[in-house]
Amino acid sequence: MLTDTALRKLKPKAATYKVADRDGMYVTVSKNGTVTFRYDYRLNGRRETLTLGRYGPGGISLALARERLLDARKVVAEGRSPAQEKQREKRRLSRAKTFAEFTDVWMEASGMADSTRAMRKHIVDRDILPVFKSRLLVEITPDDLRALCLKVKKRGAPATAIHVRDIVKQVYAHAIMHGEKVANPADEVSPSSIATFAPKDRALSPAEIRLMVHEMETIPTSPTIRLALRMVLLTLVRKGELLKATWDEVDFEAGVWSIPKERMKRRFPHNVYLSRQALDILVALKTCAGGSKYLLPARYDGDQCISMGTLNRVTLKISEQARKKGLPLEPFTVHDLRRTGSTLLNEVGFNRDWIEKALAHEDGRSSRAVYNKAEYAEQRRHMLQEWANMIDAWAEGGSYVPSLMPESMSVPALKASV
Repeated sequence: MLTDTALRKLKPKAATYKVADRDGMYVTVSKNGTVTFRYDYRLNGRRETLTLGRYGPGGISLALARERLLDARKVVAEGRSPAQEKQREKRRLSRAKTFAEFTDVWMEASGMADSTRAMRKHIVDRDILPVFKSRLLVEITPDDLRALCLKVKKRGAPATAIHVRDIVKQVYAHAIMHGEKVANPADEVSPSSIATFAPKDRALSPAEIRLMVHEMETIPTSPTIRLALRMVLLTLVRKGELLKATWDEVDFEAGVWSIPKERMKRRFPHNVYLSRQALDILVALKTCAGGSKYLLPARYDGDQCISMGTLNRVTLKISEQARKKGLPLEPFTVHDLRRTGSTLLNEVGFNRDWIEKALAHEDGRSSRAVYNKAEYAEQRRHMLQEWANMIDAWAEGGSYVPSLMPESMSVPALKASV
């Protein structure tokens, strides 16, 4: 099986040669040293080859090649030809002329989570297309892009300005990958030239968790919103994964919430093993859902989930109220609750692999995790139950010493011989 180290050591020979990876993927090394990922497969009795991309600077990584391989294998399993679909994509691109048309093709082809797609489309429609819509790719210069980013930053939106630069970069990269001979203007506009941000390393202490839990009960918001914030802390899921969750994903009997890959940031399905406390919250949410398919339906429309900004407004109210009372609770965001869980679980000594898997942080060097969304299932179930017990103890002002290993995995004590 190939590794990045092995790929970097490949040298050209007198003739093009192949080096196998797995699952039908291999690389060809040309006489001039170009390393290209390819995938051989059979469909309807014929053999076809799909070119996945070129390795190295300006090309794709081994990890990305394996992700494309997984997508191609899925297409073959459905009885379709990924090679022919790639050709159709090239023909669509060949018909695209303006930046707006290339952007449409990129949006259609990119495998983004729904929440990410909606956010990027909003930025495209509001900030990018009014300026670049009718221009050809060759007409947009680095200075044009930099000026647009600085204009967005000037209105007080530096994070959006960075997104503008990244979106333009990805649109060009997609066009270039499919044969457009044009320079990418974003290559000459570094993110640091637009804006810099303080590192996001906020994690709450056990004492701050106690304050958060108590202050949350006194702010003016609905009971379901309080339960939602508590649910994020218990399960360590991303905000969008909870807000768009539907009841058909929850198995009360097995105590598992199965999030499909379409709603995951890294496009891998993910199991959340539910503690007793999390299950109690879900029972309460089910009682309040009123027949909606969503765990957290919008207040006046059961066919919609609550808005993405709702929970952040609640965390802001909690920290503002704490500050007015002189309590030592610094501002925090919903995402900081995930970081809190990661930090504190690592500090007490839980296995890092269990924690990373519970957070759906897949290993970027391979696509191994896509094959088993239930990896470390017993360990993760135990760890999240212990995490819930720790939160309960801290909320009551006490302490809790967690068991770091499920009982079923403990080494039995040796009996003395008689």
